[in-house]
Amino acid sequence: MLLDIWSQSEAFHAKLIYTLITLVALLATLVIHELCHGLSAYALGDPTARRDGRLSLNPLRHIEPFGALLMLLVGFGWAKPVSVNPRFFEKPKRDMALTAMAGPMSNFLLAFIAVGCMKLFPPAAIFSNNYLWYLYQFFSYMAILSTGLGLFNLIPIPPLDGSKVLAAFLPDRIYWRYMSLERYGMLLLAGLLMLGRYGSVNIFGFIAQMQNGILNLFSRAFGGVIWI
Repeated sequence: MLLDIWSQSEAFHAKLIYTLITLVALLATLVIHELCHGLSAYALGDPTARRDGRLSLNPLRHIEPFGALLMLLVGFGWAKPVSVNPRFFEKPKRDMALTAMAGPMSNFLLAFIAVGCMKLFPPAAIFSNNYLWYLYQFFSYMAILSTGLGLFNLIPIPPLDGSKVLAAFLPDRIYWRYMSLERYGMLLLAGLLMLGRYGSVNIFGFIAQMQNGILNLFSRAFGGVIWI
């Protein structure tokens, strides 16, 4: 994202505007993701997120610095996890999975809405009005960041959301061992990212392909959005 913006030959002030647009889109994406985790857990009986002040639209309550930086640089990353206490759930494994899925699903919904908003801009108006162009780019970046955050978090490595969804289908004796990997989650993710950069497992390339597929699907749902 930002690497692409600052590598382009645009004027300095244009790069600053694109950077600001990207930051606002990033904050909105992270806040919606984590807020929906908290709301889902609260709806299922767990007050932990509310007690911790995570049922908030304040971005500072949801940002995890390294994950946010990664999203800014490459378009994929994570936010500060919402604390969940499964003892409050009626069915812990099921409700943990539902709470986990709430984040990525909210991102895909946000991306769908952003693509729909892009459809509202007539092409002639976009290219003739700088303000409309920047607003169009805002929705574009929001769609990209939202799908990136949603897809990355579906990777089944603790503590990412995908691990909690997968765990719901595991027998109890395996479930607790699998979830205990959360303490090594950051190391596992770092290894995965290193493989993506220097090895044969290109996780970024795979997520980018999935992103394109999802965004193209959303575009077709609105009759074909101009994608930039």
